[in-house]
Amino acid sequence: MRNGTETLTPHLHVHRDRGYTVLEFHGEIDIIAALETVPFLDAATGRPGAQVVLDLRHIEFFDCSGLRLLHRARLRVLDRGGRLRLVCTHPLTLRILQVTGLAAHLPALSTLEEALEQPDATSGSV
Repeated sequence: MRNGTETLTPHLHVHRDRGYTVLEFHGEIDIIAALETVPFLDAATGRPGAQVVLDLRHIEFFDCSGLRLLHRARLRVLDRGGRLRLVCTHPLTLRILQVTGLAAHLPALSTLEEALEQPDATSGSV
């Protein structure tokens, strides 16, 4: 099931679960956090056929830098034939995803369990 969690930055913890690399974001996702996390995001999304879950359940703030991270991850995974899932329950972040249209391409799921069990057809491949 879940392997050990590695804390890569104060804003990012990574673990493996059921074949997925789970990137768990924490705190404020702003330009500083984005700069710290993008190398790890790129490593997780750069492999052919990568299976990645972006878990935003533990964030307190999310700005356009966070949107860029999500968009970057989505494009990188889709370009390599992988799967990307998003877990998010923060109402303001969900609203930002909706207003910008990203929610249509990367629908948010409510729980990590739901993301790990989601069928292949809903990986945000549009």
